[in-house]
Amino acid sequence: MANSLPTEFDVIVMGTGLPESILAAACSRSGQRVLHLDSKSYYGGNWASFSFPGLLSWLKEHRQNSDTGEESPAAWQDMIHETEEAIPLCKKDETIQHAEVFCYASQGMDGNIEELDALQKNPSCVASSTLIKPLNSACLSEETHSSRVTSYEVPTQDTPKNNEEITDTAETSVKEEYCGYNTYKHTVSDGTKDEIRPALEDNSVPPKRKRITYSQIVKEGRRFNIDLSSKLLYSQGLLIDLLIKSNVSRYAEFKNVTRILAFREGKVEQVPCSRADVFNSKELSMVEKRMLMKFLTFCLDYEQHPEEYQAFTQCSFSEYLKTKKLTPSLQHFILHSIAMTSESSCTTVDGLKATKNFLQCLGRFGNTPFLFPLYGQGEIPQCFCRMCAVFGGIYCLRHKVQCLVVDRESGRCKAIIDHLGQRINAKYFIVEDSYLSEETCSSVQYKQISRAVLITDQSVLKTDSDQQISILTVPPVEPGAHAVRITELCSSTMTCMKDTYLVHLTCSSSKTAREDLESVVKKLFTPYSETEVDQEELPKPELLWALYFNMRDSSGVSRSSYSGLPSNVYVCTGPDCGLGSEHAVKQAETLFHEIFPSEEFCPPPPNPEDIFFDSDEKPAEPLGTNNIIMAKLESSEGSKNLESSGKHLQN
Repeated sequence: MANSLPTEFDVIVMGTGLPESILAAACSRSGQRVLHLDSKSYYGGNWASFSFPGLLSWLKEHRQNSDTGEESPAAWQDMIHETEEAIPLCKKDETIQHAEVFCYASQGMDGNIEELDALQKNPSCVASSTLIKPLNSACLSEETHSSRVTSYEVPTQDTPKNNEEITDTAETSVKEEYCGYNTYKHTVSDGTKDEIRPALEDNSVPPKRKRITYSQIVKEGRRFNIDLSSKLLYSQGLLIDLLIKSNVSRYAEFKNVTRILAFREGKVEQVPCSRADVFNSKELSMVEKRMLMKFLTFCLDYEQHPEEYQAFTQCSFSEYLKTKKLTPSLQHFILHSIAMTSESSCTTVDGLKATKNFLQCLGRFGNTPFLFPLYGQGEIPQCFCRMCAVFGGIYCLRHKVQCLVVDRESGRCKAIIDHLGQRINAKYFIVEDSYLSEETCSSVQYKQISRAVLITDQSVLKTDSDQQISILTVPPVEPGAHAVRITELCSSTMTCMKDTYLVHLTCSSSKTAREDLESVVKKLFTPYSETEVDQEELPKPELLWALYFNMRDSSGVSRSSYSGLPSNVYVCTGPDCGLGSEHAVKQAETLFHEIFPSEEFCPPPPNPEDIFFDSDEKPAEPLGTNNIIMAKLESSEGSKNLESSGKHLQN
């Protein structure tokens, strides 16, 4: 029970995001007594993944949290001694802003059809364009979508109970409350009156596109695993190496990203990556193929030929590419789909380094450099939490910490006081950035990430296979704007229901998420229409449901920016805007070596055959001498091992 926690630990970790979870696992693995707390009811923080009903509950919880005023001072102040002082922690999560939800799919047979028909006649009933409003909100701002838009509010019944996880919300509860959504619908067609055209009744027409209704999405809601932070794993990246080295990879399975796409001249094209892809490509001429292979070969060992780029170190990478006699299409592919860099801010050296990293990751597990964890990115923090628990770490969710207790004489933090009034002592404290109060963060300048999550009915680039995992970069239209990274996931990733795709959009924020990303959504997708349309007449995928929100990016904040933190309190940041998780792994390793300089970071676990108790006569072999490091990978054909079970890992 939470009120009977031990009172002495070596390390207390607050927050279960990826860097905190890695640190907790590393500390527990090195023999430290670890207490890992999270004020939320789920693992992962802003790295979490939710089922569809779980995501609606998360939105509901966020809105209620935003509306909650400051709580009255708690009794913890009486527990502070004269020789101590307290650093209060933040009472609510303010890392998510401007959350907006839009449902474009029809309600289906289970929906409140009478209410929809009545509301459709009222031109004032249009989708919400502000933060999620209360259930009784009647005044909705005007929307400019060219097709029918449906806005709804999250049902109160989806809020998790004290003893339940958000992601474990019962499917039956969601289905029963489905008719309780406040749903609004409106059709705008160039100023003309609202109308619903009848479906074609001719039996001779070609097969119609399969229609997905909102009631189907709700019914199959537990098949979704929706990431708050959209990431991929570089096959030669730090996170994959750490997963294999520590044997945490045995807790997860992965799939190859199957396609790298590019958006050019209004069309989505597949980018050839490997040598075989280049020479099999029908979009490139033979001359272009030779030019591309020559440049990519140079990038693999560009450091050995400084004379090739030394004169362009002060130029942007895009300007450097123009000097290499590459065609505009090749320049576009390299800049936006291989290097995946900014056209204006990326230097020549950074572009060459990014291109080399991309090429080095090819071929380790597939024909693209990336892997995606089955069931979503939120599985990765949980894997490290599992490792921490295996080595004795103690976990408590829904456990709030009210303050840090600091000794005035030494200036070091010595304890925490939780929401139950229990005082827990420790030597070191690791805190996720969102737990710190406004006073502590008064000098911090945060960046923001614009995020969108879409549910669609088809892929942005149709092929014979409907089980494609794709990554696409849409370059900015205006100078100085940010490129938008798109990850499209199919149902075989266990992140969405059959016959749908889950699409993540990410970019650095300049405005609200909807303002940053909606123009890209309109380029690639068509809002769902009631009208039955032949597949040939509708080239774009249909958009069924959309969520926009802004997420705090604290990755660039230095420790010196925080005010009044004791020397033994270490801060972990949330997700950054990058594609990989390299920043989180580097941060976790750096902080671990600051705390325990002489300890190895996440060493391989001992082989069970090497473990002997005191009563055993045979001495144990040194750790790591007989380790077989395993990891699972599910390719497009099925599951297979990252490394075969009879071989040692070869980096």
